[in-house]
Amino acid sequence: MTASNRSEPFPAPLRRHTAHTILRRKQVEAETGYSRSTIYLRIAQGLFVKPVSLGARAVGFPAGEVIALNAARIAGKTDADIRALVMRLQAARTVTEVSDLRA
Repeated sequence: MTASNRSEPFPAPLRRHTAHTILRRKQVEAETGYSRSTIYLRIAQGLFVKPVSLGARAVGFPAGEVIALNAARIAGKTDADIRALVMRLQAARTVTEVSDLRA
């Protein structure tokens, strides 16, 4: 099947995601270029956001956070800058969750 015969105009990594889209690990691998082991290494190093639970045996990553981390890498941010970004992104999750519950 050629690209012109596909029903989707772009391959998965080039599709637009909203901030509230949850990406599964394979999608994150495609978006970042990282392997599974590198994603989890970066999480342990504080250089990537922790996944969110989707169920008993499923996790995902908020697309907006993955996009922000990719943009930081492209911009040439240091590991220290990215660690700070990861902390801000993860802290924003709880603020958003609490404000969503009050609404």
